[in-house]
Amino acid sequence: MTNKINSLFAQRGDKKLLSLYFCAGAPTLNGTCDVILTMQRRGISMIEVGIPFSDPMADGPVIQDAATTALRNGMSLKLLFSQLAAIKDQVQIPLILMGYLNPIMQYGIEQFCQSCVESGVSGMIIPDLPFKDYQEVVKPVADRYDLRVIMLITPETSEERIRFIDDNTDGFIYMVSSAAITGVQKSFDEAKQDYFRRINAMNLRNPRMIGFGISNAQTLKAAQDNAAGAIIGSKFVTLLSEENGNADKALDRLFEALNS
Repeated sequence: MTNKINSLFAQRGDKKLLSLYFCAGAPTLNGTCDVILTMQRRGISMIEVGIPFSDPMADGPVIQDAATTALRNGMSLKLLFSQLAAIKDQVQIPLILMGYLNPIMQYGIEQFCQSCVESGVSGMIIPDLPFKDYQEVVKPVADRYDLRVIMLITPETSEERIRFIDDNTDGFIYMVSSAAITGVQKSFDEAKQDYFRRINAMNLRNPRMIGFGISNAQTLKAAQDNAAGAIIGSKFVTLLSEENGNADKALDRLFEALNS
């Protein structure tokens, strides 16, 4: 079977993809499965499930708060995998686990990859994973389990490193719209548009998704015009919290915001 991430990009045609992030275990401990199945039913292309961690460096206050809530609720990697395994046969779209290196290494990289496969996860994003460790430690194990390790690039990433990432990864490249932490932005300024154009001109082998700061029609269009699609995190996490975990209501409000 082809990895679901690769299948999604191979079959998308001209369709612009929309991927959403939420933190497992927030706002409710047992809401993870319902959120995923609701997103799938509402046409979301791909889902990033956040692994809560006590020190999420790349995240803004919204996602930090969600992680704190999830940990307080009792969410753990072991529990998350058991929740995902329960709905594995119902989930057709790619699931990507997004989390920091510490909890994953504590769980054990081999065990982590095995649990990913057993629970229907197609890949992982580990923002603080050094590239050398990725190549020497994580990639060989992930490849054996046919899992994709997605790398991030920012406006500060050198062209040489971007080419290196493109040559040594598979699935897609996560283009972070700014070097700052996650959070909502009203529009993308000229510097960000320049960055998008610069990466477009590189004709990379991997498709790209743009994330960080997408919350309205303007930022969504800019992302979708310059990549295969957009990733939304903070905005959805906020709405999900405000709606006490009701994913349908949160998505109604998200789609409304993305049309305005």
